[in-house]
Amino acid sequence: MPLATVVAGRFDQRFLGQGARVTTTLTPQDTPVPSPALDAADAPDAAEAAGAAQVAAAVEGAADAARGWRRTSPGDRAAALREAAAQVRAHADDLAGALCDTTGKLLRDARGSALVAAELLDEAAVTGLGATGRTLAGGSGALDWVRAEPRGVVAVLTPWNDPYPAAAGLLAAALVTGNTVVHKPSERSLEPGLQLARLVAGCLPDGVLQLLSGDGAVGALLVQDPRVDVVAHVGSSATGAWIRQQCAARGAKAIVENGGKDALLVDAGVDPRWAAEQIAIGAFTNAGQLCTSVERVYLHEAVADAVLEELVRVAEELRPGDPRAPETTLCRLVDERQLHVVEQQVESALEAGASALTGARRLDLPGAWYAPTVLTGCRPGMAVMDEETFGPVAPVMRVPSWQEALWEADSGRYGLAATVLTADPQHAMEAVEVLDVGTVKVNAVFGGAPGGSADPRRASGQGRGYGPDLLGELTQLKAVHWEPVSSELRDG
Repeated sequence: MPLATVVAGRFDQRFLGQGARVTTTLTPQDTPVPSPALDAADAPDAAEAAGAAQVAAAVEGAADAARGWRRTSPGDRAAALREAAAQVRAHADDLAGALCDTTGKLLRDARGSALVAAELLDEAAVTGLGATGRTLAGGSGALDWVRAEPRGVVAVLTPWNDPYPAAAGLLAAALVTGNTVVHKPSERSLEPGLQLARLVAGCLPDGVLQLLSGDGAVGALLVQDPRVDVVAHVGSSATGAWIRQQCAARGAKAIVENGGKDALLVDAGVDPRWAAEQIAIGAFTNAGQLCTSVERVYLHEAVADAVLEELVRVAEELRPGDPRAPETTLCRLVDERQLHVVEQQVESALEAGASALTGARRLDLPGAWYAPTVLTGCRPGMAVMDEETFGPVAPVMRVPSWQEALWEADSGRYGLAATVLTADPQHAMEAVEVLDVGTVKVNAVFGGAPGGSADPRRASGQGRGYGPDLLGELTQLKAVHWEPVSSELRDG
């Protein structure tokens, strides 16, 4: 059954039964690019989507609501986000269950994602009350200032792999700065996306948050609508590049966080067990299906053998199974399509000379399961080292020196994040300066303080997609110069 569309902040049953079959070219992460090369018979998993009329109605509704929402006081907008955060916390268990059942994410991790979404809503409610412009030192008797104004209608396109934080961060930043939103969650985790968006929409005035279901064809209609002022997208690099081109052609703003091939560098002198645990956390958490998963590893020769021995041990101790069970430590892949991507990359690497120390096979379980995999003998030119894998695979390249590790890690077309494990402060600072990525993590594969922001580099995107600086991306500046009318020029 097709899904209803949320219009004016509520579910609208008028659109039930009006979904259309669409065909797409699938990209590794999310939101496929429409392709005329496939027909429906070749794409049995294509999602039923809102049609052009529903998309147009959602954009029109958001544009109509923008006039009132931008005049709503920042305090009232912040209060709505605080209410939404409270609703998300109250429904965290339901949200966790939906994400667990849809994508296979471990239940405890899914609940953590829901709570992070609530934190992001609360954070925006605070940062949204900060400076919204500045006064200028003008001439005597004149007033000069710069004011920050909302951009208008923001299309928010979010991924399937960790949809709650991705959606909450973008929705909150857009809404607290006075924009209205048309939101399309990924069709591959649709029910979780719908649940979160309904909770937020229920705390807002009519029309401020519009919700659409569908795949890349619906996203394409949103991107190309001239009434959409900003497109904020988290997903694949192929889709992100297309969005950037479309927005540039019509003068809209694009904020895109796209694929990554995050490197992890292991220096000489580190503890092998600790290094292996960090690699495993980065490569195998959520079966490697995170935007900042570790996707390639550079091991200094001095510690390579010991680290690999420990890494194989950790990988083989992971326990697949029911994602709701507390003893399960490995989840499945989202679907067969993603499993096929992982299989292809691993098989290609093995054919090109890599060796599998463990894994490199499907698991005999119902669903899209793949064994945690450690590959050695990897080198540039292999897809598993160059292209986003999004699976539980740790491809390893041995390097003779720290400088070689830095050089290799900084190669390639992606620039999302990187991790360095080193006890040498000079090496750590060198990595911070040299690596052309948005985020560098030293001695911890995940982590970071609230309030951070970063610019993804190269094919990984553009724009500050999270944190307080995202608010600046979603506003536009206007300079004002005001001189009072002199008494001689007044009537009467």
